[in-house]
Amino acid sequence: MRIVFCGTPQFAVPTLKHLLAQPDFEIAGVITQPDRPRGRGQELSFSPVKQVAKAAHLPVHQPEKIRAPGAQELLKQLSPDCVVIIAYGQIIPAGLLSIPTYGWINLHASLLPKYRGAAPINWAIVNGETRTGVTTIQIDAGMDTGDMLLQREIEIGPTETAPELVLRLSELGAPLMAETLRRLGAGTIVPRAQNHAEASYAPMLKKEDGRIDWNRSAGEIYNRMRGLAPWPGTYTTFRGQACHVLGEPVSKGVGATLPPSGAGVAPGTLFGEKNELFVMCGDATVLRVVAVKVEGRKQVSASEFANGARLKAGERFGNT
Repeated sequence: MRIVFCGTPQFAVPTLKHLLAQPDFEIAGVITQPDRPRGRGQELSFSPVKQVAKAAHLPVHQPEKIRAPGAQELLKQLSPDCVVIIAYGQIIPAGLLSIPTYGWINLHASLLPKYRGAAPINWAIVNGETRTGVTTIQIDAGMDTGDMLLQREIEIGPTETAPELVLRLSELGAPLMAETLRRLGAGTIVPRAQNHAEASYAPMLKKEDGRIDWNRSAGEIYNRMRGLAPWPGTYTTFRGQACHVLGEPVSKGVGATLPPSGAGVAPGTLFGEKNELFVMCGDATVLRVVAVKVEGRKQVSASEFANGARLKAGERFGNT
């Protein structure tokens, strides 16, 4: 099967490497996003997919806009049986979808129709899901609305972060894509329409998503800490300065110094016990602070933060 591979970030890399290792697939070319400035020096750098493609001596194409006429001519010249597309970063115009014999096959990091959109892994963790997976679909003109081909399901670990789950799902998806392509070629796979009534959405992350609402329960806040890593992270304010906070929920009644339930302690209130720092959250739950990074400073442990700040009784996170 002659394939054009279309993708950009690290999530797409395991599938590209896996397909390159299979003798029954030919990668005719790779389409990825243009080189972008990254890091403090803002130097142009290759996407992870381009790095792998160059190492494998594959032709690399980087159209600024995939909907430009030149991209359509390129695809016709490459004449693929199939385009594999994973986290490419641009919407594919309808006019390109019919060029490959088997269409454009996407690997999406959720159990569709749940979590359509740009950040399915993050929002699954934020929302407290305990299971997720990957789905291969034939893309259509909609946002992750195409017919489903194959799925694989896995558990989300109770402390697993978004970067950790990204890695596991990317590895899970690689052999699933190969199986999908082989079964498409053999005619042994039956596309299944999605139930659009069951769809949910995972929009692109915004910085504001990381602002901690201390009225949420400690468990909900912890899920956001796991799901919004590494960006935008979870942040609040302390004495008028922004700070990122990491922590974990604790069971009620950790120690005698915890504020009793119903005592009118405001969410966000900080209090200590021995060498530990806690925050009162919604529903009379408590979060143990693990680390704090005040804007412009290095990250420190909770005890270092508390000692340096010389906390006063009743001080709060988020009280600007």
